[in-house]
Amino acid sequence: MKKILIATTVVTSLLSGCASVPMESENNSDMAKKFSLPSDENSGLYIYRSGSFGGALKKDVWVDGDCVGETAPNMFFYTEVAGGQQHKVSTESEFSPNDLLVNTEGGKNYFVRQYIKMGAFVGGAGVELVDEEKGKKEVSKLKMAKKGSCSK
Repeated sequence: MKKILIATTVVTSLLSGCASVPMESENNSDMAKKFSLPSDENSGLYIYRSGSFGGALKKDVWVDGDCVGETAPNMFFYTEVAGGQQHKVSTESEFSPNDLLVNTEGGKNYFVRQYIKMGAFVGGAGVELVDEEKGKKEVSKLKMAKKGSCSK
């Protein structure tokens, strides 16, 4: 019984703690939250993580195999990608990456939510495309993280 209690305490603290990542300046974050449209050749890509579930976990995010950075609760990244193409947004999970294919059009913004989910040993992560209205509403409450290196 003690072992179960200890294991439950460890898992709970991992899923509710607070990880941190390097953040952009407030000015850069506010500029990104104006949701300006990119040029006709490019698409804007907001990748965000909201809520505190899995707070102690940092999870890498990649776009087309290139590292965007590590996520933590209540933050977002903004990057531009070529419009008119399919792009793969990936995040690490417990055993293998989880991928999302996003078909983009130039001159538009897209919103991808990363979410934390329970795993067998540690929490995993998934990604999903959300509509623009929901994405803008959620990102407007978050702070922008600096693009950086991934752990893998």
